Amino acid sequence: MLGSPYIYYMMYQYDEDFGKLFKIHADFDVQMDNTRENARKLAAFISTTVKKENLKEFTRAAVARVVEYTARLSGSRTKFTARFSQIVDILCEADSWAAMEGTDIIDATHVQKAIAEKRKRANKFEERIQEMFKEGTYLINTDGAIVGQVNGLAVLSAGEYTFGKPSRITANTYLGREGVVNIERETRMSGATHSKGVLILSGYLGHKYAQSTPLSLTGSLTFEQLYDGVDGDSASSAELYAILSSLSDLPLRQDLAVTGSVNQKGEIQPIGGVNEKIEGWFEVCKIQGITGRQGVIIPRQNVKDLQLHEEVVNTVREGKFHIYAVASVNEGIELLTGVAAGEAD
Repeated sequence: MLGSPYIYYMMYQYDEDFGKLFKIHADFDVQMDNTRENARKLAAFISTTVKKENLKEFTRAAVARVVEYTARLSGSRTKFTARFSQIVDILCEADSWAAMEGTDIIDATHVQKAIAEKRKRANKFEERIQEMFKEGTYLINTDGAIVGQVNGLAVLSAGEYTFGKPSRITANTYLGREGVVNIERETRMSGATHSKGVLILSGYLGHKYAQSTPLSLTGSLTFEQLYDGVDGDSASSAELYAILSSLSDLPLRQDLAVTGSVNQKGEIQPIGGVNEKIEGWFEVCKIQGITGRQGVIIPRQNVKDLQLHEEVVNTVREGKFHIYAVASVNEGIELLTGVAAGEAD
């Protein structure tokens, strides 16, 4: 019997006879290490598939582009995907594009065309959201500096297609004793993980600034124009920056977007979907105009996961878009404010 791990564990837990009937259990990983040996095995798989499916010959550059794409599918530069059906789909579609051009050889441009067209067929929801940014329906700033406001990044899914969407996060602080108020939680639009992330912010603020006297603080946090709920803690660092900005009255750069979770000690922790988040912010920057100062702040641990689209990579190489990797809250707040982080007296 073949099936997903979720079904197996559910059956094992709820059916006492399941473990007796199926005594041998083997896990199949959907990823493999990015090594030269595995790259050669992928190239051999491509060659075998070409012969089996009677496809046109692939150049070395085309094979290399397919192998690179498998790393993108895995979500990390250190891994390759083992979902071979997705690889076969790209091989067959690249063959079709080569046939339309009347060539007998498939090169890297045909593979890239197949990848781009596959994305185009599935990104209607993403295009609609980008239209709303262009029309001004979704409010976002990609330039200037504002107190208590930061650009957060989230990942949305439409079937098997995932993409990034920037969101404006705002914070207001004033005298009080309520601590950090999570507006999403108060309106029951916050998932458990997001609520935990906001509570961690209170722990950080208390540890950092309330060692001798209690904090007399009330702060409200919200994702603006978000109406279908929020979960995950990947925006907790952005939320903390917004609170610190409101408390200090120091404006935050709006040409930077932020992703990354934070712990009570102020360390920035890795998140998922880093490529989609960066590309989502890049698209919004393109809509409003590339200034050369725009960029993203990501956790340092996510650098190994970067597998960005060629347009983003080229813009970074030209120095018109920037990716900053940080390990602590202090590093991030310095980038956003231009002011060195100090220590409490």
